[in-house]
Amino acid sequence: MAHDKNTSATFGDGFHAFAARASVVVGSKWAFSTAILAIVVWGVVGPRFHYSDTWQLVINTGTTIVTFLMVFLIQNTQNRDARAIHLKLDEIIHSIQLAQNEMIDIEKLSDKELDAISKKYEAIREEYRSRSGSE
Repeated sequence: MAHDKNTSATFGDGFHAFAARASVVVGSKWAFSTAILAIVVWGVVGPRFHYSDTWQLVINTGTTIVTFLMVFLIQNTQNRDARAIHLKLDEIIHSIQLAQNEMIDIEKLSDKELDAISKKYEAIREEYRSRSGSE
């Protein structure tokens, strides 16, 4: 089966829309209240099921599944937010004449390259402190 780029893009767009909506819903006070209610109900029915292994397994399985799925939704949302922030910062850097355009996309540099840039700005900061007389 050939890989259809349009189908992949449509699925990706659909997933992004779903993930964005789901993160809003699960981050709401209503979702939190529902989770609290589920725990209270589970605790209240404990005596009826004699606090059995099955009774414990229900809450363990449920919370594990929800946690597992939430990791992917949260990561997707954070990735998109971080990408949007980087693009906005890139635009600001690009639009300022005196800005160093090589700073655009620096998040893709190696740790060694980022350390070198960091040392450069530490030196600039130290020079500023020595000139201004502040510590």
